[in-house]
Amino acid sequence: MKGSWTIDLMWWITAFELPTLASLFWMIWRNRQDFNHGLSDLREHCDVAFGNARENLSAYKLEVAKNYASIAYMKDVERRLTGHLVRIENKLDQHPQRGVN
Repeated sequence: MKGSWTIDLMWWITAFELPTLASLFWMIWRNRQDFNHGLSDLREHCDVAFGNARENLSAYKLEVAKNYASIAYMKDVERRLTGHLVRIENKLDQHPQRGVN
């Protein structure tokens, strides 16, 4: 009886468990390979998308810089600000400082 039990156990291990474990190992290995491949594809896709976003953002910044405020308008604003600052400076120069001993 003891010999029969050993043979049945060995037959069970050989016939079912070893192929099952081998197939599970192969499935895990294959899933890991697929995951790594998918991850590298995703990384490449993200790099391309980020590159496109950077290009679009820089193009938009350039467009805004060209069209939002013209050079003539900026010169006019600078001229008006300078005029106001000169008038303030002249007013400060006309009144002597008080309270300084």
